[in-house]
Amino acid sequence: MTDIIEQESCDVAIIGAGPSGLSAATMLKKSGIQRIVVLEREAEAGGIPRHCGHPPFGIREYQRVLTGPAYAKKLVETAQSTGVNISLKTTVTMLGSGGELSIVSPAGLRKLTAKRVLLATGIRETPRSARLVSGNRALGICTTGALQSMVYLKNRIPFRRPVVVGTEIVSFSALLTCRDASFQPVAMLEEKLRPSVRWPIYELTRWFGVPLYLQTEIVNILGNERVEAVQVSDKNGKVRDIACDGVLFTGQYTPESNLARISHLTLDPETNSPDVDEFGRCSDPVYYAAGNVVQPPCNQAKVPIYYVAGNLPNPVDNAGQCWSQGRAAAKNIVKDLAGNLPFS
Repeated sequence: MTDIIEQESCDVAIIGAGPSGLSAATMLKKSGIQRIVVLEREAEAGGIPRHCGHPPFGIREYQRVLTGPAYAKKLVETAQSTGVNISLKTTVTMLGSGGELSIVSPAGLRKLTAKRVLLATGIRETPRSARLVSGNRALGICTTGALQSMVYLKNRIPFRRPVVVGTEIVSFSALLTCRDASFQPVAMLEEKLRPSVRWPIYELTRWFGVPLYLQTEIVNILGNERVEAVQVSDKNGKVRDIACDGVLFTGQYTPESNLARISHLTLDPETNSPDVDEFGRCSDPVYYAAGNVVQPPCNQAKVPIYYVAGNLPNPVDNAGQCWSQGRAAAKNIVKDLAGNLPFS
């Protein structure tokens, strides 16, 4: 027996209910676009800020300092107050030409055809497996996103004395999470000559009593059932052990572009992000991309009109920047639907 696939249509479909997607949906609705749907695979909208139990969020958007969960809630409430439809537990499985989306949800399979589609799927951290770090698959190894989900959403304790790998902005967000959960990291490792963040952010390591080791990389994780120590190598090649009960891999973000990769859309060969023009429009002009799902090539500076993440060495836009980029994408989509957006 063949499954019956329901056919639906809308003006704009937005994939991802984080800051970019929700700000775009709100702007589209306020601009008079009526049939908008936000498709979110998680059970709750709001994106990564839902996991970040610390401030500061919301300064440019709401002129106040909020924690991540409060900010995410505000984003959702703002979108819903304008009449935006947020479809949760809904996964897009395929991007078809002309805006035809294949979707699966608890209600079953369906097709959704949109006049325009905005990809706002964000980014993800590189896990241990992709970093090729040796060792057993012991308990106590995770990324910042997994840590924040466990601490703030599930009230779980993955470790007490971890080693933090990386010095990007998110690495220091991880330190704040550890502080909130009463964890005491035993070290922060950076394989480069200097931290990825600017002063005074890296001074948090001193304030929190966490030794910062530069030009030091993790080469092995020791422990069978649970992490017991890590082996690290310094700039002179000297290897030593650091006792710990967990390893927290932070940063080294990659765009969450799996949908684009298996679709007909053209990708940037360097970043594997959707290839976009100056208006954020993809190779299929029905599709747009906004926020951190679009990464700039390493040799390009950030161009404000692009919907891209910021300059290296911090190639990730914060929530406020993604919010702004979502609004900019929405404005161009409104012009496009009205026939007023030129081709580049």
